[in-house]
Amino acid sequence: MRRFIMLFGVISLILDFYVYQGIKRLTADLRSEGLKKFFRWGYWAFFIGFNICFCYVVYLRMVTDESTAFMKWVMNLFLAFFVTKLVFILVLFGEDQVRAAVALFRLARQPKSAAPDEPLMPGRRKFVSQAATILAGIPFAAFIYGMVKGRYDYRVHRTTLYFDDLPAAFDGFSIMQLSDIHAGSFDDPLAVQRGIDLANAQKPDLFVFTGDLVNDKAEEVVPYINHFKQIKAPFGQFSVLGNHDYGLYAQWPSQAAKEANLAALKKHQAEMDYRLLLDEAVTLEKDGEKLSLIGVQNWGKGFIQIGNLDKALQNVDKNAFKILLSHDPSHWEEIVKHHPTLVHLTLSGHTHGMQFGIETPTFKWSPAQYRYKTWAGLAEEAGRRLYVNRGFGFIGYSGRVGIWPEITVLELRRGKA
Repeated sequence: MRRFIMLFGVISLILDFYVYQGIKRLTADLRSEGLKKFFRWGYWAFFIGFNICFCYVVYLRMVTDESTAFMKWVMNLFLAFFVTKLVFILVLFGEDQVRAAVALFRLARQPKSAAPDEPLMPGRRKFVSQAATILAGIPFAAFIYGMVKGRYDYRVHRTTLYFDDLPAAFDGFSIMQLSDIHAGSFDDPLAVQRGIDLANAQKPDLFVFTGDLVNDKAEEVVPYINHFKQIKAPFGQFSVLGNHDYGLYAQWPSQAAKEANLAALKKHQAEMDYRLLLDEAVTLEKDGEKLSLIGVQNWGKGFIQIGNLDKALQNVDKNAFKILLSHDPSHWEEIVKHHPTLVHLTLSGHTHGMQFGIETPTFKWSPAQYRYKTWAGLAEEAGRRLYVNRGFGFIGYSGRVGIWPEITVLELRRGKA
C-alpha cells in the first residue's frame, strides 16, 4: 500500500511538472513579478496540497470502509484534474514534438565548427499554452457537470427486438430493465425518486433488475427500499446478483459476517418484491403460451465466477423461448453464446459505460470498450442477442459524462424486422 501511494505521488509530480511548463509560459508576459510568483507558486501549493490530501483519502479507503462526502469529492476532483491535466499535457507534448523536429533540422544543417547563433530548440509559444488551457477546460467542465447533474440525468432507451420463434402471445411484450443501482452512492433521494417515477411511467409487462444493488453492504439499500418497491409490472419483478452484492470489496470481521450481509441483501430484495433468481428459471405464461426467464449468479471474466448456467437450465424445455439475466456481459461472450442450448436474449449491466464517453447517432466511444466487446446497447451473434444496460447508479466517480443513467425498455416482436 505504501508503495502504491509513493508511486502515485511520483506520477502526480511528473504530470504537475509538465503542466507547470505551460503555466510558466502563460505567465511569462505578466508585468507584475508579484502576480507572476502568485500564479506559479500558487499552482504548486495547491496541487502539492491536493495530492497529499488525495493520498490520505486513498490510505483511509484502503484501511477502513469509511466513505464520507468529503472523501468522495476528493476522489471526484482528482479524476477531473487528472483528465484535465492529461489533455493539457497532450497539447504541450504535440508542440514539443515539433520543437524537437526543428532542433534536429537545425542541428543537421549547422556546420560542426560553427558556433550556434540561435538556440537549437525553439521556445514554447504562448498561443499553444493558451489553446491547451481552453481544450483542457472542456473535460474539466464536463466532469463538474457530471457530478452536479449528470449522475441523476436518467434516460429511457427503447429497443424493439424481433424473433421468428417468439410465442405469438408474447408479440408486443415489453420488458423494463434496470441495472447497477449502487444504492450506497446515492445522496439525493428526491433525484432517485424522479428516476423511479420515469421508470414506472413506462408501464412494462415485466420488470428485471440485473445486479449490483449496493456498493458493499446490504444496509446501503435500506433507505431506498420503499423507493424501489414502487416499481411494479403485471408479470412480476425479478432480479439477479452482481459482483458488488457479495460484499467482496469490504472488510469483514469474519466469514460469518460476510455471509450474514449477503443474507440481509437477499432479504431486502424480497422486501422490494423482487424475486431473486439464483441459478434457476421461472416460466411466464400468457394466453396459454410460455417463455422461460432464467437468472444466474454473477459470472464475470476477471470477477467472481459462481453463476451456473447449466444448473439454471436443468428444468427448462429445450425448445422454450429463453431470456437470461446475467450481470456481467463477459458471461455472454465467454459462455452463453457458445452454449449448446440456445438462449435467445441475455440482459446484462456491470460496465456502466465507465460513466464517461460519447454517444451520438453515428459515433459511440467509452474507455469501457477497451475492456468489454459490448459495453452498452445491443449485440447479436448466431441468433443470440445481448443487451447491456448502462446502469441506473454510479460508483467510484460520483457522476456521469456522456453515458447517462439508463432505463431500458425492450419490446419483443414476432417475425423479422
